[in-house]
Amino acid sequence: MPENLSFTELLRDQVRAGLTAAHQYLAAAVYFDAQDLPELAGQTYARSTSNHGHAMRMVQYLLDRDVPIAIGGLDEVRSEFDSPRATIAFLLDRERVTTAQVSALAAAARDNNDFLGEQFMQWFLGAQVDDVAAMTTLLTVLDRQDNLFDVEEFIRRELRGTVRIDTTAPRMAGAT
Repeated sequence: MPENLSFTELLRDQVRAGLTAAHQYLAAAVYFDAQDLPELAGQTYARSTSNHGHAMRMVQYLLDRDVPIAIGGLDEVRSEFDSPRATIAFLLDRERVTTAQVSALAAAARDNNDFLGEQFMQWFLGAQVDDVAAMTTLLTVLDRQDNLFDVEEFIRRELRGTVRIDTTAPRMAGAT
């Protein structure tokens, strides 16, 4: 992200990036479903919902700050993949890009003495640590297993947990 853009301009751009990421995870989930890999599909459907939620949290922040926001189109979404491993590697790369974008947002807020913006971004920085770690784990498991059934079993056993309610998360636009 260019350094000369303000925090709010970067945040508007990040809303688009977050909605694009949600659709990217949706495309990956459909790919996994078509490959009869329900656990990988479930992981990516959940991440699609999560990314949509992140974008909506940013929308709500902009609304709360009386900053104009308009929702436009998405960036390009990849829907064809060579293999489950290639899909997860691609998604991990996208998470790393998102981490750089979120870090740039936090830095822009700090550089502009926007303490509210900087505080707002802290939650997203923590979420990115979790997201990159989870995708790295999936890629590592895919690299270690020759059989996709074993990968599916690992996800079922180790990554399927109860949904946690994060009471520290910023409020989402449209949420009650």
